[in-house]
Amino acid sequence: MADLTDINHYWGADVGVGPSGDLGQAQGSARTQQRILRRLLTNPRAVLPDGTVLPPDYPFHPNYGAGLPRYVGLAVDLAEIVALIRGQIQLEDAVASLPEPVISVSTITNGLAVSIRYTDAESDSAAILSFNVNQ
Repeated sequence: MADLTDINHYWGADVGVGPSGDLGQAQGSARTQQRILRRLLTNPRAVLPDGTVLPPDYPFHPNYGAGLPRYVGLAVDLAEIVALIRGQIQLEDAVASLPEPVISVSTITNGLAVSIRYTDAESDSAAILSFNVNQ
């Protein structure tokens, strides 16, 4: 996993620019946080109880993502969302499986507040990622 690079693009922001004006690069902890956010905030294909099909954000990867934005405004089981987040971040190679990530989720006005304490697998250092999912 050493020296892997992604484009510097945080969810909901413009692509970062590098020092020479080209595409910015994300490595290390910035790369890990971007990948976790992308995975948790990307909507996979879903079928509602009434049979309605919700399309995926990534048509060529219909099962990718946790779909946290789809939970905003619903009566949610916070333990279910914590389990969903745990399962999704375990799919990221940059998140160490031990010690196990500590995840907290709470409801806020028009959304969810998420905090994840995890160990970065590349640097073996503790990291915290906190964000809100709003309408």
